[in-house]
Amino acid sequence: MKYMLMVLGKQADYDAMAGKASSGSPAWSEADLKAMFDHMSALNDELAASGEWVDGQGLAEPRQARLVTAGPDGAPVISDRPYGEAEEVLAGYWIVDVPDFARAAEIAARAYACPLPEGAPNYPVVVQPVDTTSGTEA
Repeated sequence: MKYMLMVLGKQADYDAMAGKASSGSPAWSEADLKAMFDHMSALNDELAASGEWVDGQGLAEPRQARLVTAGPDGAPVISDRPYGEAEEVLAGYWIVDVPDFARAAEIAARAYACPLPEGAPNYPVVVQPVDTTSGTEA
C-alpha cells in the first residue's frame, strides 16, 4: 500500500535554515544543517535499499509558491501574495510503498526524529494513504 508522508514547515523555518532567526525559529548553523541532511539522506538510502521508496522531495520555501484559482472565463488567476507566512505548509514529502500503516508510521517517526537546533519547532509528520481507486464505482 502506498502512503504519502508529509513534513510541514513555515517560511520562518526556511529563513532560520538560511541563518535568519525569528521568534520561535532559532538560526541554524552549518552543523545543524549537516545533521538534518545526513539524517534525511540515511533515511532515504534505507528506504531505497528496502524497496519501499517511491518518491520524495523537499520543497522550495513557501514564499516561492503561488495560489492559483480560475477566473470566470476559466483562465488562471495567480496570486503572488505570501503563502504560508502564518500557517504550516507542505515542506517536503515521501511516497512509500509499504505493507501497512504501521510501517508507514515507523518511517514517519524516523523522519520526525530528525535532529533540530535547540528551540526549533518540530512539526508532526502527516501520514495519509494514497488513494489507488479508479474513481469509478463498479
